Amino acid sequence: MNFKLRQLEAFRSIARTGSVTGAAAELGISQPAVSRLLADFSKTIDFRIFRRESGSLIPTAEADYMLAEITRIFDGLNHLEDLRHNLKKSPVGHLRIACLPGFATSHLPEVLTDFLKDRPQVTVTLEPDRPERILEWIIGQQYDCGITDGFGGHPAIESSDISIPTVCIMSKGHALAKKSVISPADLREEKLVHSRRGSPFFRHLEQAFADFHEQMNSWIEVRQFTTACMIVSKSDGVSIVSALDADQYRSHGLEIRPFEPQIVHRLSLLRPITGSNSPLVLDFLRHFSESLAPFQTET
Repeated sequence: MNFKLRQLEAFRSIARTGSVTGAAAELGISQPAVSRLLADFSKTIDFRIFRRESGSLIPTAEADYMLAEITRIFDGLNHLEDLRHNLKKSPVGHLRIACLPGFATSHLPEVLTDFLKDRPQVTVTLEPDRPERILEWIIGQQYDCGITDGFGGHPAIESSDISIPTVCIMSKGHALAKKSVISPADLREEKLVHSRRGSPFFRHLEQAFADFHEQMNSWIEVRQFTTACMIVSKSDGVSIVSALDADQYRSHGLEIRPFEPQIVHRLSLLRPITGSNSPLVLDFLRHFSESLAPFQTET
């Protein structure tokens, strides 16, 4: 059998309307076109399809059996079209995200729930870890994308960078809160909570102090800006952190001031070269980048 979909459509329409004229109007084609489709279909199945009764075309008993199957075919096609529309509007899939621990507890949860709001059939695995581990996972394609800092490039990874300005934070009532801008000279006697030694950000911070001929009064060394924010909110220490993290912890009683010279915290959004063009992954990374727009700076 070599059925053509248009022939089946013409047969079904004639059975529904009772005439070639009615089928032509329903399908939006000419009556001769409907007649040709019916004739070709009749030759293919090699039995009588319609009988005429009271001026209408009525399917024969054999054709009635076939009509039921054809109706199921078109119902299935309509279901596929609905499915296509729903998938386009609300994609399915599983998204694997590796991120810095600080993002797992601030900013990202809100961004992620907003992203999933219109994607009810998408599921997510979120794994926080240190930058070195995130890099290994993305290279090994164990995760679809990664959010990290200090990325120096790798041939198996595509990346895009986002520059976030940094600020000086202190607790409410701290003496430095009287200043509108904080410099390394202002922090000469202050207990400094800072990022881990050897990190790219710490090297930039250390250079800023050196340029002002000031020594850093190191108090507590931490891995994440979020940890620094929590410590500062409960102590008389101060810290230089990403403006994004500072904003997340503003409600914890932080005072936030610009820091000069400006130090930029560079975030990197990573994805494996292979399979990196997944629409779901690209949509998420675009959504995440847009969420950082209020904090970004040009460098």
